Amino acid sequence: MYKYTNTGKQLTKFTFVSTIACAFMVSSIGLVNADGHGVYGPFPITEKSYNGSKKNSVSYGGQIARQLQHNALKKLASKGNPGDPTNAPEKKMLSYLNTKDKSKTLAILDPSPNSSKFPIKQKMIGELSGGANLSGKADKRIQTSWPGNMSGVDVIKFMIKKAGKTKGGVDTRNGMNYPQLISKYTMGAVLYHQACDNYLDEKMTASSKPNNKPYKKGAYYTGKEHSWDEAFGYWGAAAHTMKLTAAQSYNIAKKKDLKAADYNNDGVVDLKTEMTYAHAYYASSYDKTGKTNYLKNVTKAFIDGRKLITSANGNKLSKAQLDKIQDYVQIICSNWEDVIAESVFKYAGSVYKDLVKIEKALDSGSGMDAAMSKYLKHWGELKGFAMALQAGPDNKSDTFNRLNRMMGFGPLMPNLSQVVGIDSSGNYIKDQGSSIGYYKLHMLKIQKLMAKEYALKAKVNDATGGMAALLEQVGTKKSAEND
Repeated sequence: MYKYTNTGKQLTKFTFVSTIACAFMVSSIGLVNADGHGVYGPFPITEKSYNGSKKNSVSYGGQIARQLQHNALKKLASKGNPGDPTNAPEKKMLSYLNTKDKSKTLAILDPSPNSSKFPIKQKMIGELSGGANLSGKADKRIQTSWPGNMSGVDVIKFMIKKAGKTKGGVDTRNGMNYPQLISKYTMGAVLYHQACDNYLDEKMTASSKPNNKPYKKGAYYTGKEHSWDEAFGYWGAAAHTMKLTAAQSYNIAKKKDLKAADYNNDGVVDLKTEMTYAHAYYASSYDKTGKTNYLKNVTKAFIDGRKLITSANGNKLSKAQLDKIQDYVQIICSNWEDVIAESVFKYAGSVYKDLVKIEKALDSGSGMDAAMSKYLKHWGELKGFAMALQAGPDNKSDTFNRLNRMMGFGPLMPNLSQVVGIDSSGNYIKDQGSSIGYYKLHMLKIQKLMAKEYALKAKVNDATGGMAALLEQVGTKKSAEND
């Protein structure tokens, strides 16, 4: 199975060509000039052994359940209470991480089930799926972006334990904003990882989950149909996204546009098909600038790929059909990867600006609390997205190593301390870091690195114009992190 690469100058199945060629490839598959009328489903039953009453072969309830479990984790991570001897906050978070809600005991926390302005159809996770959890789908590889040589699920559990014992989920001593770290990393280690390193990777080969057999015994969908559907569910776009503007998709995620969300006009938002989640939300945020088309590029590729699979009518996909599927996978996963890389770029810029304010607060003796609050939030988003970027199939070890070195395991604190590891008891180990000037420079170098290695166009919070002046300020000597 191929592994896509993305360098910002290249975009083909195995390596990238020029930016012009990239645009031609996208247009040739019908993504850029889409008519805007495509909807993901319903698609007919093609599985030949099925004799039941189902009429629609689309099924991705388990993936939407995980989207909602992720939302719950982020919300609960801000409820940490160091004075609770029962560890109730941690236990609550672990229930949303580990539990398969067969008995429908896990309430949907976000979106709120009690909102009159944005009413939702479902109230319990188990209404979407009774057999889904996050922990069973997290990246099993060792995560070099976090100390301790942990697997993906162990990193999430570690963060959850820390969040449960931290007031408000924000550790001001070590600089860890756990709601942001948990959210952005889980989006990568589960959602992006499963879609692009599993369902659209191994399961799109000829031998895995063949289209002439049910996905599992008794299923009303084929192996390829369901694998494709599950990847779409992890993307997080509403089924009718091609009928929406980027701003409408964004506002659906923000629970601000009921009319745009309620495609079937029944007065409530069906969380399976009418909601925007996770990376589709971030794609919408960048597309609102008018500089990118991530949301519809990915969503249209999913729709066109599903149409192709359906057209096989329950027979094995031919080599030509599998090759075409790989074209769609390339569009999906390269654009998805770029969305995450855009987020790393954006929050590196935010951290840079926060550090400028922290320097001013140190000089003036005022405004530090507000500056630190934003700094830790933005650093948590930066670190979480940087870790998420490394959860896909594209192993850019040199790029990732540089990214991790420049960022570190924790933010540089005003006293110039920084987390450098974890001891055997799970306590953070800290050491003296670089100067604030050098750390600011690292943020700009991270932006340069993302722009070089990925096909970024939005480049929100671009601060690289200030690099020359900063280099002059701190000198050309390399920092201790040595990028």
